[in-house]
Amino acid sequence: MANFYKSETFDLTDTALTTVLTISTSAIAIVKSVQACVIDNTNVDFEVFLKKSGGSDVEIAHSTLNKATDNFSKDVINMEAGDILKVKASVADKASGQVSYLLIDRSQENG
Repeated sequence: MANFYKSETFDLTDTALTTVLTISTSAIAIVKSVQACVIDNTNVDFEVFLKKSGGSDVEIAHSTLNKATDNFSKDVINMEAGDILKVKASVADKASGQVSYLLIDRSQENG
């Protein structure tokens, strides 16, 4: 089993639900932060969704930002094999962010 500290950035160029992190079927992850930022004086509604493997999108966080930054993971988010983290912004080209997480790769485990 190998552990990797990783981060992914995202730029929300439209208002569609956007995948920002997908966990492979041979790994699990502990998400430390889902940070988003609005770059000017525009009210942007943010929504964060978690899709469990084989399930549907479930909203886990929501906030309205105006030239501000917020961390949507107030504690940690545990993600299992096949889980997907998605974000959505109500206004295009005004928001970006980063996901910081610990990826635990189980592909080398025996059994």
